[in-house]
Amino acid sequence: MEYQHGGDIYTNSVTIDYSANINPLGLPEKVREALHEAVENCSCYPDSRCLALKQALAEFHQVPAEAVICGNGAADLIFQIVQAVKPEHALLIAPSFLEYRQALLAVSSEITYFDLEEKEGFRLEEKKLEKWIEESEIHFQMIFLCNPNNPTGFAAKREDMAKLLDFCRKKGIFCVVDECFNEFLQEPERYSILEDLQKEEFGHVFLLKAFTKIYAMAGLRLGYGICFDRKITNRMEELRQPWSVSSLAQAAGIAALKESDYVARTRELIACEREFLKEKLLELGFFVFESMANYIFFRDMRQAALEEENLLYKQLLERKVLIRSCGNYRGLDGTYYRICVKRRKENEEFISILESVCREMPCGCSPMPEVRG
Repeated sequence: MEYQHGGDIYTNSVTIDYSANINPLGLPEKVREALHEAVENCSCYPDSRCLALKQALAEFHQVPAEAVICGNGAADLIFQIVQAVKPEHALLIAPSFLEYRQALLAVSSEITYFDLEEKEGFRLEEKKLEKWIEESEIHFQMIFLCNPNNPTGFAAKREDMAKLLDFCRKKGIFCVVDECFNEFLQEPERYSILEDLQKEEFGHVFLLKAFTKIYAMAGLRLGYGICFDRKITNRMEELRQPWSVSSLAQAAGIAALKESDYVARTRELIACEREFLKEKLLELGFFVFESMANYIFFRDMRQAALEEENLLYKQLLERKVLIRSCGNYRGLDGTYYRICVKRRKENEEFISILESVCREMPCGCSPMPEVRG
């Protein structure tokens, strides 16, 4: 199977990886300590119900523990929720995270796409989507909404999402809201629908979150969902394998939830370094979209790049630098890329290498279509 995501440091010879959107501060020290302690109990089976972790998450988010379900990363839960609902016809926003499509194909769902437009910066306009659903006259059973979206990094505000979710409720559409990158936003609560979930009318919503990115725990695989429809979560519990979350991941998750200072420092770092990278990319002649997350979405408009697929990806890989080509996203091609945000020293090194690429082949860029702000 072809590797379709960022972080493929196993196939490629890489010294600098800008393709995976992981917290540049690395694993929190207290999480590392919790892992060392948990190693002593590795001869025992993990708690298949994740009781302590669920309770910690319930207290952290101020929700009942029975509304929380844990999984082997967010991807595990994406497949579980699709298996639980088994939609005959699902709606996907494009471009967006590839795993949604894979999960839907696994249950033979018919998929229809709502394509975001480049002239609008690939931003989701909720009213336009609602109008399109009305006019399509298709009875969708499920929709995936990634907020902030991956790979574009743009986030819809909470009140706009709430209106869209209410519209979907009236249409009988089950909503999966992916907020795995929400914690990187400057004001995450302004964009999260978490507080709305406990309203009776939001029982049709499954909120997806993960420890992977914000706590730099990608290798441990730990995600979780919050849903107030007990039929859905019970069905997911029936479908999942009993020990999908290791004892190491559970211990790390409980410790990570106490790292509030670490998260605050992360947001400050990302906000500063994201703007630094955007400015440098613009100076080099790339077209940069308005990402709000810990990654930047941009386009290489050099004439040579328009003529050769994944040109920038190849040029950087020759220098042992890995970036995420977005050519395998629907609606995009090999001129679109996503890079993560790291610390200043690393970012300066990356930009220096990128500058050397541009010196060899200057950015005599073709005009972009006008993008609405």
